[in-house]
Order: sequence, then C-alpha cells, then structure tokens
Amino acid sequence: MTGLSFAVRRHGAYANAAVPRRADPASLQSLAGSTMGTSWSLRFDNPALLPLEAVRASALGAFQSVIAQMSTWEPDSQISRYNRAAPGSIHRLKPEFAQVLGCALHWAQASEGAIDPTVGPLIGLWGFGEAAATPVGRPSPDALRAAHLHVGWQRLAFDAQASTLAQPGGCMLDLSGIAKGFAVDHAAAALRDLGLRNFLLEVGGELRACGRRPGGLPWQVRIDAGPGLELQIALCDMAIATSGDRWHAHTDAAGQRWSHTIDPRSGQPATPALAAVSVLHHDCMQADALATLLAVLGPDEGLNFAERHALAALFVVRTGERPHVQMSRAWPHDGA
Repeated sequence: MTGLSFAVRRHGAYANAAVPRRADPASLQSLAGSTMGTSWSLRFDNPALLPLEAVRASALGAFQSVIAQMSTWEPDSQISRYNRAAPGSIHRLKPEFAQVLGCALHWAQASEGAIDPTVGPLIGLWGFGEAAATPVGRPSPDALRAAHLHVGWQRLAFDAQASTLAQPGGCMLDLSGIAKGFAVDHAAAALRDLGLRNFLLEVGGELRACGRRPGGLPWQVRIDAGPGLELQIALCDMAIATSGDRWHAHTDAAGQRWSHTIDPRSGQPATPALAAVSVLHHDCMQADALATLLAVLGPDEGLNFAERHALAALFVVRTGERPHVQMSRAWPHDGA
C-alpha cells in the first residue's frame, strides 16, 4: 500500500518487537509488512497453526478500516471528506472514528489543549502531513495567526451518543497523534477474534502485547532512547507508545531544527529539550494520545501531568552530550 501515512516513523525508531530466540517453538511465528506509511510486525504463538495468510489478512483488514476512516492521505477517507465539507454540515461518524475522536477530545480537555484534533492547519504550515507547505520553512507570524483561527477543539460540536460531528467551517481534523495507536488496538481485536491469544503487534514503533510468549514469559521490548541509551521492558497485556523527534523533523537553512509535534496552543513545535516520551497503558490508543500530549507539554510540565493522572511515562531529556531518563512513579522502575 502506498500513500497511507499518518505520520511516518521508521520501524524500530523507538521500540522493537521481541527478538526471536534459538529455542523458540515452531508455534511462535512472525509476519511483517507495510501500512500507514510505516512498517508493521507481528510475533505470535500459533498453536492451532492457523494459515499465515489468514492472520495477515486479519491484521491488514483492520489497518485498512482505520485508513479508510482516518487517513488524511486518502482523499475519499471519512476524515478527508469532513475536512472539505461545507460549514454547518453534519457528519455521522463510523464507530471507530467516533471512539478515536472521543478519546482525543477527552485528553484535549484534560490538558487544556496540549493535544487537539483540529491541529491540522498548523501541522501543514510547519511542513508535515499531506497538506505540507512547500517549500518547507518557518512560517511567518501572519501565517501562524491565520492558521490558528481554525484551530481549537472547543469549536467541535461532537455528539458522542449519536456519533455525529458538525463542520464549523475551515476545520481540518488531524488524528495522527492517536490513530496509529488505535489501529494497533483494532488489529489486536481482529487477531483475537481469529483465535490468537498470545502475540506482540507493532505498527511504526507503537506496540501492544497480548498474553505471553510460549512458556509463560512476558514479551520483552527494547526502547531505543538515543545513542548509547537502550532500555528493556517486559510487556504482558499492555501497550506502549512513543512520541519523539528523532526521525520526523525539519531543519531550515539556518540549521534550526523542529519536530513534527506541534503545540496546538502556541502554534509552535514542541520543545527540543524532550527527545522522546514513552507511555504504558492497557490500550495503545490511549498510550499514543498520551505520548503525543506529554511530548507537547515537555519534560517538566509533562512529568507533572503524568503524576497527576497516574500515568506510566518515561521521558528522554536532552542534557549536554548524553540524554538522561526521568520516569513517573507509575512507570515500572524495576522493568527498565
């Protein structure tokens, strides 16, 4: 598949799937491929020896469902049609779309706008996404002010019970900070419906571990926190998502670098002090949204937010030549 990106993140940029072991049983199998402008991988215990193509088709079908609803790269997706719609039009959302939007709006309110599904105009202005401005450069203050007029989660009239959303005019939804995590959850549900119970699924560095490895051990995941700094954590019925600027950033002619993570409140890229933040949660959608939110808040405000909401978060902070790691109290300190 091509042109399906939400926000490109190279495979293994932040977290990697479990590494095969020499003593792995034959039932422990692997699949991999491409989706959403990045890669996906699956490591799974298959004691019933389900056909690999059936497993692959189940995962790809779930990914395609999310793409058809939430990818701004697809002109006929539901989100693209909403973004082009006339002011005052009412749109009935698919259940998955409504679920993702509801999650985004929940955390938008809780963080006072640090994550905002209407951030699309600002993302494009800074040179990211399907509507990226060309040539890429720092936008002018006038351009930022104009784009900011169309940003604000409070503008959205979303009826969660009816799953309807009004277009206030000029609103450009962008769910790239949460949809990939939801795609992991959606595919995990499809795999469980197929009969799989123990697997590790990864899409662009966002992972969800269901059950355990054969033999009862948890899945082991490596977190690449930067040069010379690699952590490992055990996952069992848990997801992890990471947001950072290592792979997806721009640099202008003056050598100034900025991240694809844009602060919807200021219209500016997230602080460069934070290299990456990882969040553990039972749902990958929630972990993805929270990693985006904490990346916007930065290492200090983000850690305070994580503590207030009892979030398991790990921050990789740039300090001098070597980054250092800080963790919230809920992070499993003996597992990293």
